[in-house]
Amino acid sequence: PTPHRRLDPQTLQLSDRRAHSIATLSPHLAASLSRSRIGAAIEAAPTLRLITRRPSSSKQLSLLRVPRAPCTLRRPRPARSPPPPAAAMLLDSFEVQSPNVTYTPEAIVSDYEYRTTALERGQDGKFVVRPETQKYMFKTQRSVPKLGVMLVGLGGNNGTTLVGGVLANKHGITWMTKEGVKAPNFYGSLTQASTLRVGNYEGEEVYVPFKGLVPMVEPNDIVFGGWDISGMNMADAMERAKVLDWELQQQLVPYMKDMTPLPGIYDPLFIAANQESRATNIIKGTKSEQVAVVRQQIRDFKASSGVDKVVILWTANTERYSQLIDGLNDTADNLLAAIERDEAEVSPSTLYAVAAVQEGVPFVNGSPQNTFVPGMIEMAVRSNVLIGGDDFKSGQTKLKSVLVDYLVGAGLKPVSIVSYNHLGNNDGMNLSAPQTFRSKEISKSNVVDDMVESNSLLYAPGEHPDHCVVIKYVPYVGDSKRAMDEYTSEIFMNGKNTLVIHNTCEDSLLAAPIILDLVLITELITRIELQKEGEPDFHGFHPVSVLLSYLTKAPLVPAGTPVINALGKQRAMLENVLRACVGLAPESNMMMEFK
Repeated sequence: PTPHRRLDPQTLQLSDRRAHSIATLSPHLAASLSRSRIGAAIEAAPTLRLITRRPSSSKQLSLLRVPRAPCTLRRPRPARSPPPPAAAMLLDSFEVQSPNVTYTPEAIVSDYEYRTTALERGQDGKFVVRPETQKYMFKTQRSVPKLGVMLVGLGGNNGTTLVGGVLANKHGITWMTKEGVKAPNFYGSLTQASTLRVGNYEGEEVYVPFKGLVPMVEPNDIVFGGWDISGMNMADAMERAKVLDWELQQQLVPYMKDMTPLPGIYDPLFIAANQESRATNIIKGTKSEQVAVVRQQIRDFKASSGVDKVVILWTANTERYSQLIDGLNDTADNLLAAIERDEAEVSPSTLYAVAAVQEGVPFVNGSPQNTFVPGMIEMAVRSNVLIGGDDFKSGQTKLKSVLVDYLVGAGLKPVSIVSYNHLGNNDGMNLSAPQTFRSKEISKSNVVDDMVESNSLLYAPGEHPDHCVVIKYVPYVGDSKRAMDEYTSEIFMNGKNTLVIHNTCEDSLLAAPIILDLVLITELITRIELQKEGEPDFHGFHPVSVLLSYLTKAPLVPAGTPVINALGKQRAMLENVLRACVGLAPESNMMMEFK
């Protein structure tokens, strides 16, 4: 049993033959019962109480209490003692009542006090820490646009898995497996499947879905499109990927067989030679002509789909690193001139990013290569168009960003970190080339840097753990990537502690929800404006989006901004910024009301 669960308002029909197999109140119950069956479920399980309260505002809060002890759908025998109290409450929605928060039909406006510290160093070398309070106003547009998402690599494993998963959720498709009937979900998505604490009610912790904090686009309303160097339709590409269960694929074919990726940019100098056989759907011409074609494709997609906004995300093959050359890609003007000259050292991913920025469309890089060369970053900042990256943080690296933070935070000293992977999908095939593997090695290796640098009690200046990353291509395992890690730490009195972890990662099933989060949060960021006390006008966040750091291995940050890789800190940053948008203080976990 889970500590809290709310009933999903979407109806998911189950035949009588299947319904009797649901014996306990599991996390799937909410997705398996229609609104018409809620009353029967409550009658059958009296320990389940659906509580509806109407606060002073017109908005209704629906709360569902579920006890810690398991419940069954059959009528239980009389209990000898009262059931334990509910562990938590989940609010579908809420509204902040505060003189510092104003709700209008157009926006949520919050007067917010940001508390931080300033450090000064005196002539004697001693530091002084001064608490500071800075006043900001946040304005979040409440109108949620119709969103179009264009994926570079639409026909790959990640693209077909994401599109198929969203369609399954949208149409309520269930499918049979050897374990029984399965229903679609958005597990693995920060925005759709996680919660955050908003307070305590009569001794019970109260949470809200992450997406319930501020208005966000619903995944089922997204219109998908994009590019791929393979011209295979999405249904056939989904079968080629071998990720989703076969019965689910069969039911998705009618929705995906007519979806065909747009021709994409292919340059064999930047990816492995083994990808050449897939390159059947390409944009020909010079680099300048290719950028012009992509720009027109963006305009055509927006017009034909009727979307209000577009977000572009790269989920195609990992490229090799581009060389950084003065006069070629060091400034925005030099980069544009290099494209006009058809310079070989401008990668396809950078060409897509240039086209997106020139069209005023946010661009997110989900692979480890240096798409955002200095000139590309300057162009985005100059045009005030959001960019973010790099490289999805889904399995082994996400665990590493938690574990190393824990070890260093506990006063233990990691001295050796060895990470081995093998996988058999097309990503693994492309990474078998040394030049593309090097891009992945860099993004995976730097993830512990800020955690090590945070504790000079453990590490001398310049000291760093030995850190080795290995990736091998093993076709048989397909998308089911194996990750094996060994963490060796020095502990008390010259002792050693070694952790060995085996992690089986369904690669695309972990990446797809992260792609979803990246595009949804990117869109949301474009609707938030802020104004620091003393500034004349509201403005958006910096175009280089730090708020996407939680979802990426190698966070892209503005010049001079600290790079944070510790997963807990990254999540807290994103959560607390969104809390500020509705006038809520950061979650301190002090719980002084109970002290």
